[in-house]
Amino acid sequence: MKKTIYILLFSLISGVLFTSCEEMFGDFLDKQPSNELTEKEVFSLWSNTQKFHYDTYNFLRHGAGRINSSWMDAATDLGHTSYSNGGTRTSFNIGNYYAFSGAPELTATWEHYYRGIRKCNMLLQNIDSVPKAASDTEEVYENQKSNYKAESRFLRAYFYWELFLRYGPVPIIDKVLDPEGDLITGYLERPSTADFIDFVMTELNECEADLMAKPAEDDLLGRISKPMASALRSRIALYMASDRYKIYSWQQAVDAAKSFIDTYGSSYGLYYGTSNDPFQQYQEAILVPVHNANNEVIFWRNDGIVGWNAIVNDSPVGEGGRGGLCPSQNLVDMYDMSNGQSPFASYDDTGAPIYDSSNLPAVNAASGYSESDPYANRDPRFYRTVLYNQSQWNNTAIDVIKGGRDNPIGNANATPTGYYLRKYIPEGIVYQNHSGTAYRNWIFIRYAEILLNYAEAMNEVSGPTTEVYDALQKIRDRVGLTQKLEARTDIRSKDTMRKFIRKERTVELAFEDHRSWDVRRWNVAEEALARPIYGMEITKDENNNFVYTRKVVQKRIFSKKMYLYPIPEAEVWKTGIENNLGW
Repeated sequence: MKKTIYILLFSLISGVLFTSCEEMFGDFLDKQPSNELTEKEVFSLWSNTQKFHYDTYNFLRHGAGRINSSWMDAATDLGHTSYSNGGTRTSFNIGNYYAFSGAPELTATWEHYYRGIRKCNMLLQNIDSVPKAASDTEEVYENQKSNYKAESRFLRAYFYWELFLRYGPVPIIDKVLDPEGDLITGYLERPSTADFIDFVMTELNECEADLMAKPAEDDLLGRISKPMASALRSRIALYMASDRYKIYSWQQAVDAAKSFIDTYGSSYGLYYGTSNDPFQQYQEAILVPVHNANNEVIFWRNDGIVGWNAIVNDSPVGEGGRGGLCPSQNLVDMYDMSNGQSPFASYDDTGAPIYDSSNLPAVNAASGYSESDPYANRDPRFYRTVLYNQSQWNNTAIDVIKGGRDNPIGNANATPTGYYLRKYIPEGIVYQNHSGTAYRNWIFIRYAEILLNYAEAMNEVSGPTTEVYDALQKIRDRVGLTQKLEARTDIRSKDTMRKFIRKERTVELAFEDHRSWDVRRWNVAEEALARPIYGMEITKDENNNFVYTRKVVQKRIFSKKMYLYPIPEAEVWKTGIENNLGW
């Protein structure tokens, strides 16, 4: 049977339109119109091999609306999808991990990443026999081969890491299996977590030397580089030191984060841009693309310019959008006050405030927080992450009072939480009757995460030392929270600092696809993902003053077996591979 390699152009599962690969990744993903080549054709011509390799970047997934038009963070306590057919709403959130609505995440992930892994294996197996292009020198040819192999090893390691987060240690396949032969013998036994992570970390360690340095040329931006390997090692080391795994020591996690800071910190940092406005600086750290000198973004999916169709699913209904990802009151309650104080008296191991039987957290009177004016004087990151009642959007005040512009009676897509998403939504698109365009890259790792990794690990090693305070202070200074953390009396112990760091990590990285994995590695997912999702109902009293009343939007379900996804049933039926505990 003739073996065929399909070079595919993927469209986003959510329905957001992808641009061409040239727009997405620069010239290095330019392709011929033909979408089928035989294996012999791919690896007999250097230019075809290049295109085959660059296509592997398409297996890096964009997170916005990826799960049937809903986000991964809508499966956490940070948000809720407004429309009833949102993928997470009728799968994760009700404990149905076999629901078709959640398939793009729960089942398609398995095939998606194993296909990407197969492409990496094919490149690694065949590239040494591909003849040199006539126009290349021997030196260029050898350098490119080394670089492509290193990129493939990085991508393979990253794909395996993404599988691990969802399914635990999965079979490691590092060679091309013959589709006409026995595909499964030798791959039914799942490795231990330690052996699996050792494979991934070895790949990242060994590939780094042959990766390119941080590129300066626009047509290379987005290519896998040395700092990306180091940054991913930092994340993995932190996870493996965490309560759920405990394979690495906290000192190893400290060392991994510090290694990135020492080696690559001169090329990266927190993005300040040209604005003196801390509100704008945080927003631009997410939305300004790397080719516009955003030095905070380390590893990202380099997509092209998008328009209204890319954000319509997550824009306020009063703007003509579908509502989409609606931040929860749970998240809103995690933001500090602008004076640097926490608004509530106590927080739990998930970083969230502790609620009483009336769904209210106890107020920290010294913070200045008031339930009658809950959005006043909050952390600037709140204002650039969440659209709340009376906030300005497209020169119009958001109105989520029942019957208001953004909460009209009879519109099933109107926000159930009283909030809409602002972060990752370029406001310029909605100007001039939705005719604007903007870049909307998806960030996997940025420098703020490295600082948070370092602070968390360092606190576990030594408690709240100066190094811990300093790393966190950098992040808070950038957004104008300049009150010194060392002056706060409520975060002086390892335990209270741990809770604070978890809260700080959550608000800094909200809606960047961290929360689902963080609460799992902290071993607190049963608490975080089974708690009620709160919202805010806003009315007016007889004096025309706003009245804010907390409400339960959805009661969630999460049990211990849900720390891991079930391996897709089709794979279990075909192969007899051992499924995860409880499935």
